[in-house]
Amino acid sequence: MKGSRYITHLLRLSRIEKPLANFFASGILNLRDKLGPFLWQFPPQFQFQPERLDAFFRLLPRTTAQALALARRHAVEIRHPSFMTAAFVRLLREHGIGLVVADTAGKWPRMFHVTADFVYVRLHGDVKIYTSGYSGRALASWARRIRNWDRDGRDVYVYFDNDVKVKAPFDALDLMEKLGLACHPPDATC
Repeated sequence: MKGSRYITHLLRLSRIEKPLANFFASGILNLRDKLGPFLWQFPPQFQFQPERLDAFFRLLPRTTAQALALARRHAVEIRHPSFMTAAFVRLLREHGIGLVVADTAGKWPRMFHVTADFVYVRLHGDVKIYTSGYSGRALASWARRIRNWDRDGRDVYVYFDNDVKVKAPFDALDLMEKLGLACHPPDATC
């Protein structure tokens, strides 16, 4: 579930108490066990501001039993190089917030720090963002990383966002096959 752009892009994490409450009250928690981590994607010009991020992380729901069970995982995707600091990584770990490992074909920073009990990977395109597919070699490399994170006992979520030329579903199926998770069309569970 992707967090509201109103909160991240328009308000830029300022004066967000009511919009954040409205976002979580919108019915998304009804997804229950189908709900994975919440993705909070920051715009490219949004720079690392420790105090603002700390305040935002403290607002994220983790206090009630339902929120703890269903909305306890959050991940942030950064796009500004100012986030490439040890202070940012420490802040994420302190709050148990995942750092999104984003492959953006070199357009934005890519960091591999594991900061939570899960890993969230967003694959936007290997060579050209949003449009290029992933070669077998590139997918094999991602499969190795995923296996390593899995061996460390972490849940790994992978999202392909290279769908302008309908590459995402095929890349996802190829990656699943490389991980031994091949999906067979008659099987409704895949």
